[in-house]
Amino acid sequence: MTLTVALIQHAGLGPSSEVFARIEAGLRRARAGGAKLALLQELHNGPYFCQTEDQAAFANAEPIPGPTTERLSGLAAELSLVIVASLFERRAPGLYHNTAVVFEKDGGLVGSYRKMHIPDDPGFYEKYYFTPGDNGFSPIKTSVGRLGVMVCWDQWYPEAARLMTLAGADILLYPTAIGFDPRDDVSEQQRQKEAWELVQRGHAVANGIPILASNRCGLEPDPSGVTAGIAFWGGSFVCGPQGEWLARAGSDPEVLLTEIDFTRTETVRQIWPFLRDRRIDAYSDLLKRYRD
Repeated sequence: MTLTVALIQHAGLGPSSEVFARIEAGLRRARAGGAKLALLQELHNGPYFCQTEDQAAFANAEPIPGPTTERLSGLAAELSLVIVASLFERRAPGLYHNTAVVFEKDGGLVGSYRKMHIPDDPGFYEKYYFTPGDNGFSPIKTSVGRLGVMVCWDQWYPEAARLMTLAGADILLYPTAIGFDPRDDVSEQQRQKEAWELVQRGHAVANGIPILASNRCGLEPDPSGVTAGIAFWGGSFVCGPQGEWLARAGSDPEVLLTEIDFTRTETVRQIWPFLRDRRIDAYSDLLKRYRD
């Protein structure tokens, strides 16, 4: 079985109507290019507001279902396209999540995933806004396969990728918002980007599974003026079950299209049977924070 996928990489600045117009145009280009599955970037429908701690930003959170999910649902149905998107969810008064939603090609909302690992670093003050997810690592069944959807910071954790794989995911998908501090020198910027690519390709190899990562692009200033902002590097990519590059985007807005051959997962797992050889009797210490 083969599947044509699309990653929509765009800048997040500007009025919400302009940002959504970019997304809609990207989805239409994706479908025209034969895509049956489209992945949007993290917090796709506006700027990355977590550079500062600002109570006013909570006003942009939405219930699910809500206005953004209704618009995406309509596009999924119109284009007959499975869409994965990340947004700022208002679950209850004072309870918010960074949540990925999945729409079937008929427009139905078939599942969601709440970001489990929440960072708190200069420029990425997500713990102020987001409660850690509580719906676990469970693939979402769709007409194009079982989607192991996670979000950004989750992509650094091999445990998360493994659990999605063990639950039967056919593919791992990561909506992402990651970039450079513009003040870092070029060598440091390159090391960070290569590490981001390498760790996810490692998940693909260790689990024998394809991976999609859709990242933001463009410089977003720090609203407080304290830092130089974040230069989101783009670089969205698709890799196969041996970590091989299938498609890579540059640093500018792009609709990245490529084809995935799901039959390779079976073949790769036959020659590299990592799941067979796991010592599940010896891993109990993984449940500890650290072994002193």
